[in-house]
Amino acid sequence: MTAIAASAAALSTGRRRGDFTNVVRAELVKLATIRSTYWGLLVAFAANIGFAVLAAALLAPRLKPDDLTHVDVVQLALAGLHLSQVAFGVLGALIITGEYGSGMIRTTFAAVPRRYTVLAAKALVFAVTALVTATASTIAAYLAFLAALPAHTLTGTALTAPGVTRAVLGGGLYLTVYGLLGFGLGTLLRSSAGAIATLLGVLFVPPLLLDLLPGYWKTTVGPYIPMQAGTQIFVAARREAVSLAPWTGFGVFCLYAAVALLVGFAVINRRDA
Repeated sequence: MTAIAASAAALSTGRRRGDFTNVVRAELVKLATIRSTYWGLLVAFAANIGFAVLAAALLAPRLKPDDLTHVDVVQLALAGLHLSQVAFGVLGALIITGEYGSGMIRTTFAAVPRRYTVLAAKALVFAVTALVTATASTIAAYLAFLAALPAHTLTGTALTAPGVTRAVLGGGLYLTVYGLLGFGLGTLLRSSAGAIATLLGVLFVPPLLLDLLPGYWKTTVGPYIPMQAGTQIFVAARREAVSLAPWTGFGVFCLYAAVALLVGFAVINRRDA
């Protein structure tokens, strides 16, 4: 209750002064006092580092010579992203849906009637927090992978190797944008369960449906579905012929998040809190 009162007071100060900075500070207080923030980030770090160590110690030494010719070192090291992406996406959704569920959103909008300002502050605070923590987790995961990797097991693992630095940092960018996609869906749906279900559906359902379609659809539509497009940013090398280039795929993935955010912003003033 103390944290909620402090946040409400900060929001009221923001309204009196008309200062966006104060609204950002209030949202930072909220984010720092929500348990899901710490649990989500803890799961993300544990998944990224844990899977990296397991991949280096157990999987890499067992690769056959034929596998070594086409293995992507960064994707092997960042295997934990398949779990940590869920943590960041859920956290992004809960930042907004949690307030709707508790009713605190009414207090927030009463303190700052300009709803666009509140949403912009929430998105900014989450984006910066997610970018810093996600990037730190992918860097830590790759360093843990190198530390646990037996000597002379894989080549081209140095951060200075072609595409490696971009891919490692790209993992952090991917997690951040996926979290913003969750935030946009949460703003639009205002329900934690609905937003999380939709978020996971957007990620995992299209690849399953694509497998049921003819090969032509797989090569023409497949590269543009969210998972296929977004994950190209942390592919270091040896992409499939039909895949998009790393930054092109990431740009397409950003468009999905941008659409969710824009629709959420568009409807926020048309609904009761």
